[in-house]
Amino acid sequence: MLVAVAAFVLAADAVTKAIVVAHLRPDQPVHLLGNVFEFWLTRNPGAAFSVGTGETAVFTIIAFGVIVYIARTARKLYSTGWAIALGLLLGGAAGNLGDRIFRAPGLFRGDVVDWIGVVPRYYPIFNLADSAIVCGGILMVILAMRGYHLDGTRSGDEPRGEQYRGEQYRDRSAVQGTQAPAAPGPESAEPAAEPAASAESAEP
Repeated sequence: MLVAVAAFVLAADAVTKAIVVAHLRPDQPVHLLGNVFEFWLTRNPGAAFSVGTGETAVFTIIAFGVIVYIARTARKLYSTGWAIALGLLLGGAAGNLGDRIFRAPGLFRGDVVDWIGVVPRYYPIFNLADSAIVCGGILMVILAMRGYHLDGTRSGDEPRGEQYRGEQYRDRSAVQGTQAPAAPGPESAEPAAEPAASAESAEP
């Protein structure tokens, strides 16, 4: 699930950026809903939503760190919700990292392509990768507040390992309880011969 979500976000971000770069000009925004919603091609050297425009190299290193952390975390990930959240975060980070690596002005210093404007006079222009990062972050907060963990358990639930061992114990107990009683051994059969011996001793 994590890989599928990340791949979808990365592909959607790359395709939309390619279309925007090919058909839009920085000085000619496309107004879809007056000044409320528009497509406006901009180049952003900073982080998501044009934050930290003078720290391009720093955000490149941070993006690498996020990707490595998520890749390591995926080995112990059993929660669908966390897989979706981390997939959104991974796809968004990878999408913007691709711009920093391959776009001008240079390697690891490239400007990120932003193009979605929602009330752009008051709110920074962004792209699909930024949206995925924000949605993934919000979902992570919701999962954490509701007590869901990466391993699929929830606060107050029995840990997966303890639950598995408990099920094994109950299965063994059930099998032992349904086994037929053991056949009597030689020792239990010996007392049956005593009455006959007593009868012989009683004859005159």
